[in-house]
Amino acid sequence: MHTICIVETGKKAPVEIYQIKIALMGSKPAVWRRILISGDTTLARLHDILQVVMGWTNAHLHRFIVKGQTYAIPDRGDIGPRKPKDERKFTLRDIAQEGSRLVYEYDFGDNWQHGLDVEAILPPEEGMQYPACLEGAGACPPEDVGGISGYEHFLEAMGDPKHPEHQNCRDWIGGTFDPQKFNLTQVNKIFRNIA
Repeated sequence: MHTICIVETGKKAPVEIYQIKIALMGSKPAVWRRILISGDTTLARLHDILQVVMGWTNAHLHRFIVKGQTYAIPDRGDIGPRKPKDERKFTLRDIAQEGSRLVYEYDFGDNWQHGLDVEAILPPEEGMQYPACLEGAGACPPEDVGGISGYEHFLEAMGDPKHPEHQNCRDWIGGTFDPQKFNLTQVNKIFRNIA
């Protein structure tokens, strides 16, 4: 008879870090971010992180789609074989590898679709806090602007003082809007405060 002995060292293996590029699909100008995030992050937590890094206000429903499977917060009305899996029960490590692409849909009316490309899986850096945003470009479109086509119309009106809707758009947004603006420092400050 053999005895199996399991020795606990008290040390857990370090959790891998996912480098992900997030791009708002169809947006001109381009809106994208590059983040570092722990592989044990649930998809529900990833949603919260994406809201911060992109600049959305979490005012609408969302879902993730990975290889044809939908992940979301289940609703009692969800029935049938296409019922989404509970995003609170799945981590990045569970559903993505290096080279994977996830789709994040936010606001089913405006239908903002984001491509999330896993560029690399890295060891954690000592002293580094995660999540972290490395870089990005482009301002997040305003909530409820009407999706990609509405955003294009909004930018056209904002960019032309003679446009018949220029003043209405300025009033609605509360002043000016710079479609190129992205504040990396502010995003990372928010991450530090919520970690």
